[in-house]
Amino acid sequence: MKNLLNLVFLVLGCCAQTVFADDNSRIVGNWKLVSVLYEDAQTKERFPVLGEHPRGYQIATASGRWLALVTAQDRAIPRTDEERAKALKTMISYTGQYRVEKGQVVTKVEAAWNESWVGTEQIRAYRFEGDLLHLESPPQPHPNIDGRVVKIIVTWSVSPERLACA
Repeated sequence: MKNLLNLVFLVLGCCAQTVFADDNSRIVGNWKLVSVLYEDAQTKERFPVLGEHPRGYQIATASGRWLALVTAQDRAIPRTDEERAKALKTMISYTGQYRVEKGQVVTKVEAAWNESWVGTEQIRAYRFEGDLLHLESPPQPHPNIDGRVVKIIVTWSVSPERLACA
């Protein structure tokens, strides 16, 4: 009986590793932004902080490079220091080496629009739904909204150039 249980656990472990390995290859490519929602950690209220139609792309290479750039809809061209500061709060961008493990994408941030993310690991649970990739952070203070604790929920769609990074 003990040998049978060990065999079952071994098979289940191999299947789980195969699923995550396949997910890694599914994540590779270019993804076009669909939506960005923040969910308040206390109230659970969700709001599209960058508007209903933000712009952006995410690139994940087969060699392990992650790059995300997201901007709010209808951004004005900044002409003053005050407008440039506001523009900084209407975007998110970061890059680093990433890995896929246990249903999460973990990116070791090397450069970011906000220095507070540099040197951190940004963790995103992921799931696929057809041609969509959904990413969700754990609750964290967000620098663009004065440290308010939120979950970041981002949806990406397969880009026509999806396999360009493969």
